[in-house]
Amino acid sequence: MLNKNKFTLATFSIIIGIFISTQIKANVEDYVPVTIRSIENTKVEIEDFKRDIDELKKIIEAKEEELIVLENIAKGDENIIDVLRGDLRSNMITSGYVKLEGPGISIKMYDNPDNEIVGFDINDDIIHDSDVLNILNDLRVAGAEAISINGQRVMPTSEIKCHGPIIRINDRSIGTPFIISAIGDPQLLMASVNAPDTYGDILKNVYFIGFEPKIEDKVTIPAYRGDFTFNYAKPKGEGDI
Repeated sequence: MLNKNKFTLATFSIIIGIFISTQIKANVEDYVPVTIRSIENTKVEIEDFKRDIDELKKIIEAKEEELIVLENIAKGDENIIDVLRGDLRSNMITSGYVKLEGPGISIKMYDNPDNEIVGFDINDDIIHDSDVLNILNDLRVAGAEAISINGQRVMPTSEIKCHGPIIRINDRSIGTPFIISAIGDPQLLMASVNAPDTYGDILKNVYFIGFEPKIEDKVTIPAYRGDFTFNYAKPKGEGDI
């Protein structure tokens, strides 16, 4: 009889233990281990959200300004012609049809002047269109607001192609030295092409291509003189988003 009671008590204890452990497990939240990578990813996501919020704030401010202008026009306090002229001017600046001035940098690029070939063949000592494009991309990423090469405005539609010892941009042929001018934060632009391990630094110190960036107090970027031609793109219908 005593053994039977002990067996019953043991069985009951086991059941109670299983019940308690099940309840505890059900109430415990799942925790994901925190790693340095997860922290960095979270920081990047937060920064992306902050940038999105800043962009939305700018859009809201711009729309509020437009609303004020429209309200003033409705009241008769604004001249619609002046407003349209202002919009036209702003659109021309954005599209590149206006000459711009501001702080920035200039870069002089030319082929390796040494007689000794540095790379596997002579092509390693010559500037190619890909070299120029890489420098332009680095400048854009660093916030360049306007760029020109040898007096030719660089547009989103500008082609840059090698043709022997020259390159063509905006259907014009230009030869070395290539003078790239960019308007933007001078320190950021300089760092984007001159800091260690940047493309400009590799051109200069590995292939010994002539690469001379310089900070400028005032850079002048000429207006684009070409025309935009759309062969396939058509405006969407009125009211389409």
